[in-house]
Amino acid sequence: MNKNDLIAKVADVTDLAKAEATKAVDSVFDIITDTLKQGDEVRLVGFGTFSVTRRQASEGRNPRTGEKIQIPASNQPKFKAGKQLKDSVN
Repeated sequence: MNKNDLIAKVADVTDLAKAEATKAVDSVFDIITDTLKQGDEVRLVGFGTFSVTRRQASEGRNPRTGEKIQIPASNQPKFKAGKQLKDSVN
């Protein structure tokens, strides 16, 4: 399922127009993104938790040349599935 499929499904289930469903889905994604940018987490009980972790700088190798390169530190978004979600797919 891609974003367009998700929007179509939301429109179908909620009886919203496709434009309204697009706005709703985009709003949810924007809110989650903005919350993570602020360093907070988004906890959806039964579904899962979105959070941000800090990845430390490290040293890697260029696979073509074998040359050592520095990989800078960065923030990485993470998602941890909740129990109800895990149970529903098993």
